[in-house]
Amino acid sequence: MPLSERESKVLNEIRDWEKNLVSYEANDFQLTYEKYLDRSFALLPEKIQKQFFSLIDSWLFHLHGIIQGSQLQMDAKERILTAGRIFKKDIEKIDDLKHLGIDQLQYIAQQQIARHRFYSFAQGGLAGTGSTLLLGSDIPAMAVINLRVVQLIAMTYGFEVNSPFEMMTSLKVFHTATLPPRIQKEGWASLKNEMDGEGDHYFYEGKEEITDITWLEQPIQQILKAMVIILFRKRVIQGIPLVSLAIGAGANYQLTRKVTELANKYYQLRYFKEKEDFINE
Repeated sequence: MPLSERESKVLNEIRDWEKNLVSYEANDFQLTYEKYLDRSFALLPEKIQKQFFSLIDSWLFHLHGIIQGSQLQMDAKERILTAGRIFKKDIEKIDDLKHLGIDQLQYIAQQQIARHRFYSFAQGGLAGTGSTLLLGSDIPAMAVINLRVVQLIAMTYGFEVNSPFEMMTSLKVFHTATLPPRIQKEGWASLKNEMDGEGDHYFYEGKEEITDITWLEQPIQQILKAMVIILFRKRVIQGIPLVSLAIGAGANYQLTRKVTELANKYYQLRYFKEKEDFINE
């Protein structure tokens, strides 16, 4: 069915956002940093590099599965369905949410987005205290928070994440969202290509490798953040390390903001694609 005036407006907003993403140009510092990272990692034997990224991929797969099957996620799924029933009483399963309007789905999605941005902010603040335990758990905690919110955004727009295709897609959305801005456009193009060719697939038939050297910048930034927090944790104001708290909370919030923005745009685009076989510009 054709898109409504409101849906067309939201779709145009996504396309404007996409144009900004595609037109992003890296500065000299970013290009130099990328070359330095490539050269540094290239010093490792190729076998070690493959094992390293295979280990990260395996960890993300298992983490995704644990989150998906957790009672916490089941409860969140039921809350999404309950929210959907406010607008349409006969909603029984995730796929039924596709019958809601875009503003209704955006309202439900924004609830999940706001909640998880707050979780990231709070996690960053805890890590900002400089505690060894909290700093050490920051990267796993952020992976859980951001993988979880991608799953919940997918479910909000009517895409259950328990099939191989949807599981891989949500992982690739997470991966693309955590890439450096200058490389995100390539990941976004890959997501759109798979979207256009998905049909009624249940099994995933694309490239199963997720992480590569281009993705390493995000974990390195998290490590650098931890180092800065350690550096500033002794600078206290009335007994509180405000500077390190602000660094931790701000960095984590911005990461989840970036992840939720891209995930929301992607699943909105898929929602529109199922409503009308429009031609991507």
